[in-house]
Amino acid sequence: MSEQVPIVDYLVLEESPYLEVNECTNCAARFFDRRNACASCGGTDFVRTRISNQAVLTSFSIVHRAAPSVPVPFVSAIVKTDDGTSVRSNVVGLKDPMDAELGMNLVLATYSCGTDDDGKECIAFGYEPV
Repeated sequence: MSEQVPIVDYLVLEESPYLEVNECTNCAARFFDRRNACASCGGTDFVRTRISNQAVLTSFSIVHRAAPSVPVPFVSAIVKTDDGTSVRSNVVGLKDPMDAELGMNLVLATYSCGTDDDGKECIAFGYEPV
């Protein structure tokens, strides 16, 4: 089996993959990227926190134009996890992108987005219908 690497550092690849956020210890604001200070309260201490894999589709757009190597159409979305964290992602696993509906229940899913010349497989994430 090839080595797998996550496409972003907040995707944790374990038997059951999940996402982690940097959570401000002062106000509990959550950020996926690295922070020197909280954008909400200015605090400087953060803890890595696992977020729920269950989510609801809160906003989306069907994308019809993308880079030449990206298949279209696809559903670009904002989902809200069961613990209240908003995540920008794609909705994957739909037979037809037109099947996307606001309020639909989703779950985190991972998929391969390519393998490099050394055999390292890049793993991306999206949310698929439950």
